[in-house]
Amino acid sequence: MRTLHGQRGWLGLIGLLLALVIVAVLAQKVLKTYGLLPGAEPGARSASERGCAARVSQSPRRMTERGVTPTPAAAMERARGLESAVQQQAQDMNKRIDEGTK
Repeated sequence: MRTLHGQRGWLGLIGLLLALVIVAVLAQKVLKTYGLLPGAEPGARSASERGCAARVSQSPRRMTERGVTPTPAAAMERARGLESAVQQQAQDMNKRIDEGTK
């Protein structure tokens, strides 16, 4: 009875290690699929290879419906484009405010 009670801790530890290994393998596959780790799978291609870079203005939902997963690089380009548009709008708004106060 005493040996069975002593083994419970080891079984729990082995179970946790097994779960950690499973999560690590799944995370590695996901990172390779997104192109964040070198050595992507042969069937996986980046979004720029599929011609997605030219269609940055499309919504991510449409791209995933077609089976094209947006890469982080494409998301960064969209964010930079949005940032420049917001800055331009802010400058225009400041000009209108300045003209209105004169």
